[in-house]
Amino acid sequence: MPIVTILLIAVTCGVSLTALQNPRYLDMLWFEPGAVRRGEYYRLITHGFVHGDGQHLLFNMITLFFFGRAIEGFVGHFITGIGFALFYLAAIAASIVPSFINHRDDPNYRCIGASGAVSAILFGYILLAPWSTIYVFVVPVPAIVFAALYTAYGLYAQRLGETHINHSAHLWGGAFGIVFILALMPQAGTAFIHKLLQPIAGL
Repeated sequence: MPIVTILLIAVTCGVSLTALQNPRYLDMLWFEPGAVRRGEYYRLITHGFVHGDGQHLLFNMITLFFFGRAIEGFVGHFITGIGFALFYLAAIAASIVPSFINHRDDPNYRCIGASGAVSAILFGYILLAPWSTIYVFVVPVPAIVFAALYTAYGLYAQRLGETHINHSAHLWGGAFGIVFILALMPQAGTAFIHKLLQPIAGL
């Protein structure tokens, strides 16, 4: 039973829905570089529990539900369910640090959403099962192909300067997830290469 994953979804939904009804509450939780520089370090975490709208929330929580269960079980073998929760929180913070560095002097920059942590979980899963099937809007796609397209699009969109989606958080979150899984089980890297070379064995 993926208890931690369910709890993370429940807390995120509760906080997000409350914030959507209360802009003042949202203002207290979102990521804002200036506020962090003033000592409100909690925003490095709390921004991951609020979302801009129901669609944003739904997409992240569905992804977390399907892939969080697998990663929670994997991580739990090494550092327990509490360790998985700490991994999730660390992923939220790690994914936003580059944005903080790049926008530390921008008084208008804001960021919300769990996408960085969700990307960490998703890419951790892809590292372990690169030829599994991921459904993108009901279209089946090999996980490794999705990862390549997702990364390429993120880099391209970030270069174009799209500001309504924090592609940096997605990419750094994904990188954090891969590094974390490799830190827990270094042989996962060799296994990943082996599966890529033998896709049928990886299904």
